[in-house]
Amino acid sequence: MKTFNVPEFYRSPIISKVKQYRKVQDPRKKDTSPTVLDFGPVKYYIARHFGFCYGVENAIEIAFKALDENPGKNIYLLSEMIHNPAVNKDLTERGVRFLQDTLGEQLIPFDVLTPNDIVMIPAFGAPLPLLKLLEEKGIKTEAYDTTCPFVERVWKKSEQIGKTEHTIIIHGKYNHEETRSTFSRSAIDSKGVVVVRDMEESKRLTEYITGNKTQAQFEEEFKGKFTKGFKIDTHFNKIGVINQTTMLATETEEIALYFKDVLINKFGEEKIKEHFSDTHDTLCYATNENQDATYGLLDTDADLAIVVGGYNSSNTSHLVELCERKFPTYFISSEKEIESRIAIHHYDYPNKKRVSTSNYLPKKDNLKIVITSGASCPDSLLDAVMNKLNTFIGNTKNVEAVIEDLKTYN
Repeated sequence: MKTFNVPEFYRSPIISKVKQYRKVQDPRKKDTSPTVLDFGPVKYYIARHFGFCYGVENAIEIAFKALDENPGKNIYLLSEMIHNPAVNKDLTERGVRFLQDTLGEQLIPFDVLTPNDIVMIPAFGAPLPLLKLLEEKGIKTEAYDTTCPFVERVWKKSEQIGKTEHTIIIHGKYNHEETRSTFSRSAIDSKGVVVVRDMEESKRLTEYITGNKTQAQFEEEFKGKFTKGFKIDTHFNKIGVINQTTMLATETEEIALYFKDVLINKFGEEKIKEHFSDTHDTLCYATNENQDATYGLLDTDADLAIVVGGYNSSNTSHLVELCERKFPTYFISSEKEIESRIAIHHYDYPNKKRVSTSNYLPKKDNLKIVITSGASCPDSLLDAVMNKLNTFIGNTKNVEAVIEDLKTYN
């Protein structure tokens, strides 16, 4: 796989050694068990897969290339390049400005743009109307388009099933940049597009597929989540499911199979190929690997889990959801959220708010802590988290001795 020129300050002395160890030990990535870092009074169980993915490293390389090649020019990002505050802060400190926030709200008016300005497209891609607007202003975005190739793969799948006149159901967060970008393209390729957030919303949508609810009710309940002119009596006769690449893989599969069963009940097993397009999984490889590795963490007997990443990062939030199935889990953006051995500040994702917890570290010897991070999180942040925890725990082994004694949990 291609390697990228990512700034050295995103790398790390500890995690880089862990990744190299696992690469040699398990080159085909068949073993999802975590790596154990034994610091004496505390053991860290490090996920088999985590951190920067192909798409993120590609985006970072392009962004820093844009800075190097355009001194003195105005350099903008359409929105956050990736959902990590540390990376976005690095870019803004180097002069990059964001035109929109993650929800598409304007921060800087497009009126200020000139053909001499540089506008980078984020890793999530951009909706077609925005790209057209930039083109009309004479701004060329091709050179610094950081769109993830795995997002583009979803667009190709959307185009493929749209040409066979299937309605496209997108499993995603309808206000997420990637879903908005995918929606804009799917709306061209297909006769109809609708977004569902989860299985609960999928079940509500079924009421319209089966004719139990009316067009007016659909337009009210799914307002802002379907294409103009969508008709429930015709657009649900043929369906294909694609997804936002960072959604929970098991849920996407469950939703696709659910809609397939709905259509089997409606049209019969013998005709299902005429009505349902089996799109397989359109999640990216990194999302799949990180989620599989998190299941590996669930096999441990750890005391708690710490997940590091941006609070608006979709793929990171799903790692949090998985860890919460077994452990007290703390979702933090960096080591700065760890105040002491007693207090930690973290993000309550379901309620979308920052909270504080006391006595998060159990009062016991031989602590066991699970650690992982999202695909947009620099490895250096995990080093910083472990180093800070070690200062509060005390009497830990030095890093060199721990690295020499790397182990795999089994």
